Amino acid sequence: MMKQISQSILCVLLTLMAASCGQKKEKMPEQSDSVWEVDFYDDFQTFNEENWQDQLLWVNNETHCYVPDNEFGTREVSDGTLKLKVVNIGEKRPCNNLDKHGNKHPDTEYVAGRICSKNRKEFVKGKWTARLKLSSNGEASMFPAWWLLGARNNEPPVQESDEDVCWPLTGSGEIDIFEHHGDHLKDRFTTGAIKSLEECDKGDWWSYRRDFPTTLNEFHEYSVEWEGSDLVYRLDGKEIYRNEGEGDNYPEPMFAILNYAKITDSAMKGEWVMEVDWVKHEFRKSL
Repeated sequence: MMKQISQSILCVLLTLMAASCGQKKEKMPEQSDSVWEVDFYDDFQTFNEENWQDQLLWVNNETHCYVPDNEFGTREVSDGTLKLKVVNIGEKRPCNNLDKHGNKHPDTEYVAGRICSKNRKEFVKGKWTARLKLSSNGEASMFPAWWLLGARNNEPPVQESDEDVCWPLTGSGEIDIFEHHGDHLKDRFTTGAIKSLEECDKGDWWSYRRDFPTTLNEFHEYSVEWEGSDLVYRLDGKEIYRNEGEGDNYPEPMFAILNYAKITDSAMKGEWVMEVDWVKHEFRKSL
């Protein structure tokens, strides 16, 4: 009787061992040794000048003029959100925006809002997130954006002696968390890094960037985080894309930019609005 039981047990053990050998073992989840901790958060109850400044400059052949201090309603804070706008004021007016070579923007009937955390809130790596929505989308010339730029960038305003690095070299690198190209897309946005070609003003806009669907007229959270050597892009906390190995190319402190641009000569009426609920930065804290 004992012999029969032993043989039965042996058969069971051999069966289990064979099954174990033939199957891939599931990997146990690793214990995290760090957590995200917030070191910057702005929910736009006011326009906090310790966090942001207007950025008045001419880039990308934009056809509008950036204006300060909520002039023409282009940078409004109300009801707990920031509204950045492009507004058609109905007649051309002089524009004092300069590019980094000192060229002056031509007269234009379009004005817009752009803010940055340059020399206010700048961070090395971590995770940046903004919750935002658009009032409309898919219209020609539309170009709202939420993005990061290296703190040594030499474009206006130049306020520190080390702001002398040309885009997109290290120290002036660019990561685009959210862009909407109304000329080409409806209910889609673009995300990804700009590949530096190691020369002043020489960047590859397309290799590291992708388009993704979303409901642009509803609030969503758009983020980028450094995960090891990767840049990980998330929509509402879910990973949608990553630039593998690209995170190591951005060792510098970076500041955040929110702007609404108009990039072609297509006519527009009224105003376009990007509404921002909050912006935050987080860092990894060891347990």
